[in-house]
Amino acid sequence: MGDNRLVPWREVNTWSCNACGNCCQGYRVPLKMEEFVKVSNTYGQNVLDYGMGKVYLKMRSDRRCIFQRPLMGRWLCTIQGMKPTACRLFPFQIHHRPVYSKGDNSWYRYGDKMLYIYLDPDCEGIISGQPNERFSKQILPEIINSGLGLATKQKFTTSKFIKWTPP
Repeated sequence: MGDNRLVPWREVNTWSCNACGNCCQGYRVPLKMEEFVKVSNTYGQNVLDYGMGKVYLKMRSDRRCIFQRPLMGRWLCTIQGMKPTACRLFPFQIHHRPVYSKGDNSWYRYGDKMLYIYLDPDCEGIISGQPNERFSKQILPEIINSGLGLATKQKFTTSKFIKWTPP
């Protein structure tokens, strides 16, 4: 996916995960060091790929994430409790400068920081339009906190098709 297709958050009415599975097909999921340790300690090395100095979740032959499974016509993540940051953020991307050279509607003031938030149009859960209150006051802050490493729990930014509770 090229950055020239990204949708600025101010052009999105709302978003929710409908478990379409697009996020887990064809994307290499990079792992942070602590995520690598958790996943490899729990599932072993056979679920990981290595390349260009990074560690990724392995893809199956159908180019889906090794941890994605179909259930009742939806695609669900089977590692919800230790879902990598890259997965928790999809379809959102957080940048420190605008992607488009002529500016756009992506800016978001977070404390004293200016961030630029975009969504990947391959996600079927995006509804275009002016942002509604739930999107701007609940979903975006949760995504930004997650992206900045300030939170890992998901309340508004995960699929509602299955409830996951830690053991």
